[in-house]
Amino acid sequence: MMDSSIKMIVTDLDGTLLRTDKTISERTKDVLRQCRKCGIKVVYATGRGGSAEQRAPSELFDGRISMNGAVGKINDIIVYNRMIPYLTARTILVACDRRGIRITSEVSDMHYCNFDVLSIWPDVTNFQIVDFSIHEKDAEKIYTPNPTPEDKLFIEKLLPNELYFIMTIDRIGYLGQIMHKDAKKACAATALAKHWGINQSEIVAFGDDLNDIDMLSSAGVGVAMDNANADVKAGADYVCKSNDEDGLAEWIASNLTL
Repeated sequence: MMDSSIKMIVTDLDGTLLRTDKTISERTKDVLRQCRKCGIKVVYATGRGGSAEQRAPSELFDGRISMNGAVGKINDIIVYNRMIPYLTARTILVACDRRGIRITSEVSDMHYCNFDVLSIWPDVTNFQIVDFSIHEKDAEKIYTPNPTPEDKLFIEKLLPNELYFIMTIDRIGYLGQIMHKDAKKACAATALAKHWGINQSEIVAFGDDLNDIDMLSSAGVGVAMDNANADVKAGADYVCKSNDEDGLAEWIASNLTL
C-alpha cells in the first residue's frame, strides 16, 4: 500500500462501479464508505440522468455528475451546469425528425422524443412524444439510438461550434449523444474539486468507455477497468480488474492509504 495524497475519487457507473447486473457489490460499498470516513470525496460521473440515483445510493457519494457532465451536484446544489438552449436544440431535433432519425431530448430524467422509447428500453417509462417545432425545454443532452454512419455525418454537420457528438456503448448497441462542449465529465469533476479546494493532481478517476477518456486524462491518476474500451486502456495510467471483479475496490484497497 502506497502513501497517497488523493483527496477525491470520481468514477463512472455502468461498466465501472456497477457490475453487469447493475448493482454495487457490498465490498465496493464498504471501500467507498471507508474512503469517505478518511475524508476522501467520492463522486460518480455518468451518462445517465435521474436513473443514476436508483443504481447509486446517495449515502455513498459526496457529489454526483450526470448526463456526461452537463450537470454536477453536491447534495442537491447544482455546482456545474452546461445545458443546450432549447432554440439550439430545436434546430437539431426538427432536422433529425424530418430525416426520420429517432431522436430524444432529455432533461431532468424526462425523455422528449419522436419514437416509442419502450420499444427499445422497456424500463424507460418517463417519456413523451412531442412536436419538436414547438418544444421549449433546454436539453441536458440529445441522443439517438444506433445511428447509421450516414445519420451520424448528417447530425455532425448540424452542430454549432459549442456542441459535440459522441458515440458510446449501450445495451442496445450504440448510443449517439449530442452535448455542450463543456458538458464533459472532466469539466464537471474539476468544478466539484474546485468547490472543495482539491487540485487535479489529487484526483483518481475510474472509467471504461470513450466518454471517460477526458476524465481519466485530466485526473492526477486515471484507472481503466479491465473490461474497458481499448482506447480507454491505452490512455490510462493503470488498468485494474473488471467491474465484475470489484476492480475499483481492489485498486483503491491496494493503492490508497485508508
